[in-house]
Amino acid sequence: MDRNGHTAITEVPYRDSVGAPPGVEILDFAGLLARARGHGIDPYSPRRLAFHELITVRSGVLRCSVDFAEHVLTEDAWLWVRPGQVYQFHSGLTEAEGAVVLFQSGFLSPATVDAARVDHPARQRPPTPGAAGQDTARRVLDLLEREYRGPAGLSLEAHTEVVRHLLAVLVLRLAGVRGDEGDAEGAGSEAFRRFQQAVERDFSRTHRVGDYARRLGYSVRTLTRATYAAAGCGAKTFIDDRVLLEARRLLVHTDLAAATIGERLGFPGATVFTKFFRRRAGETPAAFRSRARGTRHADGSGGPGEDQVRV
Repeated sequence: MDRNGHTAITEVPYRDSVGAPPGVEILDFAGLLARARGHGIDPYSPRRLAFHELITVRSGVLRCSVDFAEHVLTEDAWLWVRPGQVYQFHSGLTEAEGAVVLFQSGFLSPATVDAARVDHPARQRPPTPGAAGQDTARRVLDLLEREYRGPAGLSLEAHTEVVRHLLAVLVLRLAGVRGDEGDAEGAGSEAFRRFQQAVERDFSRTHRVGDYARRLGYSVRTLTRATYAAAGCGAKTFIDDRVLLEARRLLVHTDLAAATIGERLGFPGATVFTKFFRRRAGETPAAFRSRARGTRHADGSGGPGEDQVRV
């Protein structure tokens, strides 16, 4: 917590476990609790992960939030938390049973990363696999857990490859990717990947699509089309969404004045920042801060979030 009693965001890097394939770890909820405490991390504090975390509940209920969206995970629900998202549990990890898969994007092959859109932002409503995907995802997770915990005499290299392939099947199923979606994105995927990386790096410096287009060597039209194909919104909206998300994070998890936050995010003055925030969020920064801090329930009550995938 900070000096005023507000819980600050804990940055969580990926740490390999001894004897495990580098870049991936599979735990139950008790194991996740022990892992966090073993690294000196409060498992119930807001955390910003530097890796992917796949969560599925087998029994009980798990309440959590990802970037201000509340999630109530019940039996057979999945949640995919991506690097950079701020994530917090609001119920005890001992009150439910399930599995957690931690992995770095680099553990998967580039082909899998592209096909499953692993490094793309989470969609508003992730696709849900059908009945075949439902059975496959559960069976693959069971195989993945067994292989991870018992390499059955394989060398570490062979064991790692089996885990890599099983994880690839799992993320492809959970991503809900269909052939027509991949074709629709087409040649724009590389443009979007570069744009996304540039926005993540420079969103506090410039909010203009034209600036990114010039730096990346694309036209504004190309960036806009690529962003629509990959994220379902225009390039300007994509930039503004990233700025708004960071503004919300700073308003909730720090005591910085709104004017200071606006300056950090590249706005020329407090009035411009307030107008932007009110237009995008429907309320002033001060009103959002008060509401977000005042209505965050310890039990995490709220409806199912958008990134919950039932399979």
